[in-house]
Amino acid sequence: MSRSLKLYIAGLVTVSAIALLVTSFVFAADSRFVLGMRPDISIDVGGGSRDLNAIAGVAFWTVITLFAQALPVRMPRGTIISVAIAPVIAAMTLGGPLAAAIVATLGSTEIREVRGRIPWLGTAANHAGFTLPTILGAWIVELVRPTATLDPTSGALLNFAATMAGAVVLFVSNIAIVAGVVALRTGQPVLMVIRGDIKGFGTNLLALMPLAWLMSRIFVSGGGWWATLLFALPLYTTRVAHHRFVEMREMFTQTIGALAEAVDKRDPFTSKHSHRVKAIAVDIGREMSVNEAELEALEWGGLLHDVGKIGVPDAVLLKQERLTREERMIMNAHPVLGAQIIAPVTKLAPELPIIRHHHEWYNGSGYPDRLIGDEIPKLARILHVADAFEAMTAARPYRMTPLTPEQALAELRKFAGVQFDPVCVDAFVKTEWVEGVPDAGRKVEPRPIPLIAQAANRMTQAAATEPAAATAGAERG
Repeated sequence: MSRSLKLYIAGLVTVSAIALLVTSFVFAADSRFVLGMRPDISIDVGGGSRDLNAIAGVAFWTVITLFAQALPVRMPRGTIISVAIAPVIAAMTLGGPLAAAIVATLGSTEIREVRGRIPWLGTAANHAGFTLPTILGAWIVELVRPTATLDPTSGALLNFAATMAGAVVLFVSNIAIVAGVVALRTGQPVLMVIRGDIKGFGTNLLALMPLAWLMSRIFVSGGGWWATLLFALPLYTTRVAHHRFVEMREMFTQTIGALAEAVDKRDPFTSKHSHRVKAIAVDIGREMSVNEAELEALEWGGLLHDVGKIGVPDAVLLKQERLTREERMIMNAHPVLGAQIIAPVTKLAPELPIIRHHHEWYNGSGYPDRLIGDEIPKLARILHVADAFEAMTAARPYRMTPLTPEQALAELRKFAGVQFDPVCVDAFVKTEWVEGVPDAGRKVEPRPIPLIAQAANRMTQAAATEPAAATAGAERG
């Protein structure tokens, strides 16, 4: 665990503890509340005191939250979510900030914590990351709805508005805090974590907010605590929806990875090539601050960029000598063939430009469409750099001794502006793949690129000419 993450968790736990103490002090002194909690959360335990009834109510919502928290779902970017937000919002509406804080603190206990699978610092972060947003949201409810009790016959609109406002604050602040922890733990940007995971659960969790309010209304309107248990079914189905989303995405990614591995296995020298290209391309994309959809396209496009090689004969694919012109034409057809193979899969439509154009050259002399500069899709330009670096630093039949990272980086710099997008090369230099590798930097002199001549040539020539090989690895990687 990094020092910055430890400091972040320490600060989070401290602020959460202070917020809990302040909340306890403020509401414990209010005579309208029972043990610092709204009486609406109380459950009649048969002649018990008001204090005992309030404790019973808090215990009830804590147990509901524990069950909801028992089956969390890990999202693709590392965020762990559950449907426990619903009973906590209900407790927040019924019992106020102190009751909600207690329910959130105790109810956010996971089975993994009980079994000792989470370090104590992680446990503290999990509880504080849920308790602090709950307190903030509950205070918003109190500000919007200043009445002391939740009247079951009037003020429904005000109560609903207060609950929604508090729930939004809880939701947003919880996501921000958790994303901060994940970002520091994994090295991903915070916004990328949020954008990457929120699309998978944001709508479902937002839908739980009015459901939580309805749970609180049923609880106080005469239905009793037992009627509230009927909401277990929609909570469970929401959890199943989260799990299915992650499961389907993971299965899709694994299927793509298996297909890429099958293609790479044809050549023992390219085993895991596509997986490494994917990892490099994703890191470059992060440095270039691409959005979440583009990052996913780089991930899947990186795995599938060479799928067209399934149609290249072994005599060409595995040849150790220099390829003839006819063999080069066969090899150069693999991006088009790959795009044709993937085209029927509508889910992979964003990846098609990457697959088709990852061998286009920045100066227009690449293939298959001889695109120039910004005409080449940005993600294809990123993948071209990743593909070339991985190929140059790995053994190939035509070059058994791979280049060192320093030599490969020098090649990327040398041909930036000719074969590679200089901006993508600049971003690649910032990744961990060349950390500590000497870099001469981008040349100050502007490189002459005959864009107009290349464009005219592309429009007038029917057949694509064979591009000059800047690096052996970049062409046959």
